[in-house]
Amino acid sequence: MKAPELIGKSADELNGLLLDLKKEQFNLRFQRATAQLENTARVRVVRRDIARIKTQLNQSQKGETNA
Repeated sequence: MKAPELIGKSADELNGLLLDLKKEQFNLRFQRATAQLENTARVRVVRRDIARIKTQLNQSQKGETNA
């Protein structure tokens, strides 16, 4: 997921995506702990997607308070 894809989304949509990614991150950590994780690069991608969504949420909140 790229940052421009997140710009047009509402806070509710971003929070929904964030919740889904947090669940996926938990499942990936569980798979890694039990040595069942096949795609280790997915952990990094999910972590960065979470960071992008949180950044977009913070920027939108700051934009609302300044306006």
